[in-house]
This record gives sequence, structure tokens and C-alpha cells, in this order.
Amino acid sequence: MEEKISRLGVMGGTFNPIHYGHLVTAEEALSQFKLDKVMFMPAGVPPHKSDPEILLPEERYLLTVIATASNPDFVVSRLEIERKGPSYTIDTLAQLQQIFGPDTTVFFITGADAVWEILTWKNAEELVELTEFIAATRPGYSLEKFKKLHVLPEGEGREPGRPRVSIMEIPALAISSTDIRRRVREDQPIRYLVPEGVASYIKKSGFWKD
Repeated sequence: MEEKISRLGVMGGTFNPIHYGHLVTAEEALSQFKLDKVMFMPAGVPPHKSDPEILLPEERYLLTVIATASNPDFVVSRLEIERKGPSYTIDTLAQLQQIFGPDTTVFFITGADAVWEILTWKNAEELVELTEFIAATRPGYSLEKFKKLHVLPEGEGREPGRPRVSIMEIPALAISSTDIRRRVREDQPIRYLVPEGVASYIKKSGFWKD
């Protein structure tokens, strides 16, 4: 990316597989928060997941590239899948800060439950200085637990060490990777849940059939 990036969205996740819920979330964040680009960041070795159904990093990366290829505002990063060892969000954000510099504001886009977990991890105080969080939720999601973290509403100033989390409702988040994998195992259709190219590649490759 040679053009100047002032507002960068980073869509982190396992993407096992990527689906329309992820893509709709990224597009909505792009619009609502006036982002220049959304960078999809497939996790290399997810430190908090040991599910045997997780595809190899290169396979999940390829599915993400296929899914995002038609959108010029989406890019896919190899940063985490090429990093040795577990993929930690704080390492990724610190590296992005080095790459893009202090003039780029990074917005980390992920599900509300994932944001909650991230903010309770080790080094959370350092993490919140590196990014602003966009927490994607289903309509009706309870935000009560975020109050325990003293999260500031969107648009207010942020004191050092305090996270700023913007909540973004996405109806399409009812789609889940877990359900897609179940459908594949049970020979049920996944068309219209994932991009056509992703569905074709999953079928050709026989993922989650063994």
C-alpha cells in the first residue's frame, strides 16, 4: 500500500472460514469510521484456540484473499501467518505502528466478545494505547460487561490506559464459522453464507470432511 493511510482498519480473526458476516462488518466499519483501508489479518497460530478443525494458516490466508479480492478497499496481510509462534494482538499492533508511523490511527475491528477478552489479557494497558476498538455485535447484544472496564463512549477523549470502544451492530453476524463448518461436514449448503469462490475452494479441498 503506497498511498497515505491515515485511518486503517484491522480486521483480526481466525477466519476459519471467512464468511459474509466478516465482510459486511469490514464494509460497515469502512463506511461508518471513514477508514482508508481495511486490512484483514488472519491469525497464524491462535494462542487461545486449539480446535483441531482450524485450517493451516496458508489455507485460511488463501480463503481470505479469495473472499476480499473484488474489493479495492480490502487488503490481506501475511504479517501474523509469517510470524513464528503464537499470534498476539499486541505484537501485531506494535508492528503496524512501526510500519505506518504515528500519523496513522489504527482501528481494531472484531467481535464484541473478542474485544472483551482482549481487554482482560496481559498487557491490555499497553494495547489500548496502540489502537481504537470497533466491537461488532448482533442487535440486542448486552453491553453490561463493558461498563466494568469503564469504556468511554465514542467521540469522548480518552485518558491514558482507558480503552475507547465503539459499538457497531451488524445483523449479518448471525452467520458463524462454526455453523459453516458443521454444514460442510453434514453436506448442507453454505452458498450465500460465504463468497462463491470460498465455497468452491472449500468443496474442492475437502476441508472439514475428514
